[in-house]
Amino acid sequence: MARELDFSTDPDRLDRELVHRWLSEHAYWALGRPRSTQDAAIDGSMNFGVYDRETGAQLAYARVVTDRVTFGWLCDVIVDPASRGERLGVSLVEYVLAELDALHLKRVVLITGDAHGLYEKFDFAALERTDDWLARVGPDPNV
Repeated sequence: MARELDFSTDPDRLDRELVHRWLSEHAYWALGRPRSTQDAAIDGSMNFGVYDRETGAQLAYARVVTDRVTFGWLCDVIVDPASRGERLGVSLVEYVLAELDALHLKRVVLITGDAHGLYEKFDFAALERTDDWLARVGPDPNV
């Protein structure tokens, strides 16, 4: 029997220590990220949590950096390693995109090194004009 899930955008409901542990220990893009950096990222973003309705335990997390009008960057999408394989990532992305669709953003972007198939299901595609996009990378993005 599938778990019953709760979805929330309430940042006060997040288990910040758990989210930090998932990201800093299990996410290739955030390995070693300091807790203070993660807390600041949470405070500056729209946050999305998936919770087990029966136990209240947090099962997944994502955040979106956005002005809530024109642009959003979907990032830090992660599922509890013990709960992977239950399609929680798909459910989380569906929830996030439904919330973002209500904002009528012109563009939502993301970067992934290994989940192209997941995001293609939601109409994400490689940029056609990558020469238009530039990035300025600081000396250590984890500080």
